[in-house]
Amino acid sequence: MTVTGLPFDDFRVLLRELPGPDTAALAAARDHDRQLTKPPGALGRLEEIAMWLAAWTGRSPAVNRPLVAIFAGNHGVTKHGITPYPSSVTQQMVENFAAGGAAINQICATYDLGLKIFDLALDYPTGDITCEPALSERDCAATMAFGMEAIAGGTDLLCIGEMGIGNTTIAAAIHLALYGGSAEEWVGPGTGSEGEVLRRKIEAVKAAVEFHKDHLDDPLEIMRRLGGREIAAMAGAILAARMQKIPVLIDGYVATSAAALLKAANPSALDHCLIGHVSGEPGHLKSIEKLGKTPLLALGMRLGEGTGAALAAGIVKAAAACHSGMATFAAAGVSNKE
Repeated sequence: MTVTGLPFDDFRVLLRELPGPDTAALAAARDHDRQLTKPPGALGRLEEIAMWLAAWTGRSPAVNRPLVAIFAGNHGVTKHGITPYPSSVTQQMVENFAAGGAAINQICATYDLGLKIFDLALDYPTGDITCEPALSERDCAATMAFGMEAIAGGTDLLCIGEMGIGNTTIAAAIHLALYGGSAEEWVGPGTGSEGEVLRRKIEAVKAAVEFHKDHLDDPLEIMRRLGGREIAAMAGAILAARMQKIPVLIDGYVATSAAALLKAANPSALDHCLIGHVSGEPGHLKSIEKLGKTPLLALGMRLGEGTGAALAAGIVKAAAACHSGMATFAAAGVSNKE
């Protein structure tokens, strides 16, 4: 990564200089956990999650202001008939979110999560990735910066989600560019593509990666050439969260493609992140395995909207509550092991 005065340079510097975990907060949390009224390790991953919260917030595990951030974008590749839904559905679903009528609204209400929706120039789809870059470097960098600003206002747990007709095609192209294999391995049904529509989707992913093949050794170039505005914004939000000591829950296949680009740029870039769920999209489990992560949930969902990450936020809140609310052996008058 060389500094050249180009728009991506600031992000290259950020990716080189990511802050690490707070070891003092982690040690304090571990010490407190040993004193709680339970056998060591009895809460399994809940204990690990509590330690993760301490390490990446720099304080005792707590979730007081969780936020689901949904980034919505449209894609020029949809002109190839790669999805059964028109691009206008992206805007319609954004309006549905705002009206409280989507699945994510119900999950946020159930778990007391904040919700923000970001409309990323939906009237201006990105370039058709089969024959041109999705975005210029300047536009991609600006959208990453927008994603960084989107979490301003304060949160202590960020759930990343998206909306965008055609964006599972984008995610498949990104994964194929990053990890190789065949388009068929990475392309799934998305919003219900099958038959001829699914065939066109596979062909579009093949054509896109072939067209850009000479520029796929740089993750940020992959992002701007094969990605989309929601991909860039999610990547920016994940980066900003790292700088601001905010743990992140990543949603499904599309959100994971944005995260994968960051990890390709710096292997430690996702240490402050957990995968909320493994979706029903076939390539998602492969992607999670490449990232070396274990999802919190496996419910066969493939809706997007941040739904899997939001459901996982309930587990993270429970982990924090157990750590902070349980009595210690001394306080409860319970005998500890000898």
